Amino acid sequence: MAATEQEVLAGLAEIVSEETGLPTDAVLPEKSFTDDLDIDSLSMMTIVTHAEDKFDVRIPDDDVKNLTTVGDAVSYITKAQG
Repeated sequence: MAATEQEVLAGLAEIVSEETGLPTDAVLPEKSFTDDLDIDSLSMMTIVTHAEDKFDVRIPDDDVKNLTTVGDAVSYITKAQG
């Protein structure tokens, strides 16, 4: 069953928190992965891999570069599930 956007956001916040040590409440849809959350490319790939496993989706490398904000990732994962 596909997760709602709120469930995806919560799950993604947990993944980002585990990878970076940031509090989950800092992971908001409008936050930029690189500028606001200071996530480097290696951490981003780890986050993507965990998100693929958690939400049972595939995020091709070419699409990852377009996921600049948390909201972009939430929308992408939500659509990829459907």
